[in-house]
Amino acid sequence: MSLAGCATRPASPDAAAGPLTLTEAFAGRATGVGVFTVPLTGLERRFTARLNGVQRGDRLTVTEDFAYDDGVKERLTWRFRRTGPATWEGARDDTVGLAQVTEQGGEIRLEYTADIRSKGETTRLGFSDVIFRRADGVIVNNAVVTRLGLPIGQVRFELRRN
Repeated sequence: MSLAGCATRPASPDAAAGPLTLTEAFAGRATGVGVFTVPLTGLERRFTARLNGVQRGDRLTVTEDFAYDDGVKERLTWRFRRTGPATWEGARDDTVGLAQVTEQGGEIRLEYTADIRSKGETTRLGFSDVIFRRADGVIVNNAVVTRLGLPIGQVRFELRRN
């Protein structure tokens, strides 16, 4: 697979079911399943997650409890702050700098860099997410993962309200 032809941002969804805001997507309780894939190496890491989002004014805190298929468990917490009518910034326990969030039409764009720990090592990765709601109500998060600016993998995460 040639990396030169890979996109560094996920495509806009064809099947978005109307407008979606960050609080609509992540406030309250939800559970989901996902997979991280690296096509070049054949790596596939599946996970389940429980999310709990709490909004207070212009702030949204989302706690994510992950359980990976290899037995690893992890808790990460996003802290977002509204910066405009359709923009947010935020940070998670492993982010480098601030994540940028834009709500536009039927999708949310989330861009950030994170130091990911695995097997005693830390790798700095870039994430470019598009988040949307399907007609069946499922929130879908598709992400392109980059390292040193080159696309190396994808994440697909589907979230359902409890």
